[in-house]
Amino acid sequence: MNIAIIGQGGHSKVVRDIIRYKDEAQVIAYLDDKYEEHIFQDDIFYGPITAYTFLVNKYDDIKFVVAIGKNELRKKVVNDLNLEDYFYITLIHPSAILSPSVRIGKGTVIMANTVINSDTVIGNHVIINTGSIVEHDNIVSDFSHVSPNAALTGNVHIGEGVHIGAGATVIPNVRINDWSAIGAGATVIHSIPANTTAVGVPAKLVGGGTHAKE
Repeated sequence: MNIAIIGQGGHSKVVRDIIRYKDEAQVIAYLDDKYEEHIFQDDIFYGPITAYTFLVNKYDDIKFVVAIGKNELRKKVVNDLNLEDYFYITLIHPSAILSPSVRIGKGTVIMANTVINSDTVIGNHVIINTGSIVEHDNIVSDFSHVSPNAALTGNVHIGEGVHIGAGATVIPNVRINDWSAIGAGATVIHSIPANTTAVGVPAKLVGGGTHAKE
């Protein structure tokens, strides 16, 4: 399987390492708008994001993963590409522990040492980052990002584009609405409105959400 990574920042390095665990999979391209021309170096293709059309025409089995940590930008790239879902690969680190009843969408990346428990639904193009815990009956919507060592306890609903900061905890039966951000180390004990930011223990609203940050 030939895989093209879209985005070439720090997040893409972790994505690349997960791909190395997959049998018969190889990274054959990096697409990032820092490249103005098509370049082949050491059998790897480098080019702007618009070069995805070149790859689709060149490789019958090409798959893409959008390795961009910022939720809003990741969504913009996916919308601009307008590719069918089957072009996107879902990546799961072999050390992750997933219940058999978990459902995971296209283009999502599950990183090392994560735990995702029963009947949780993970959307498309989500990042579940290193060491995070997603307990039973959670919903994590498209383009969200659960940062390292964060914990979502049971029956938590995470809206589209939400960012959960590193080490944050969300107690059961809480809803964090679309495009909100939870600060690192926060403890969320009440539902959070859309397009807001909450920080602290317990978490309190301090301003706009992920759109404001990005």
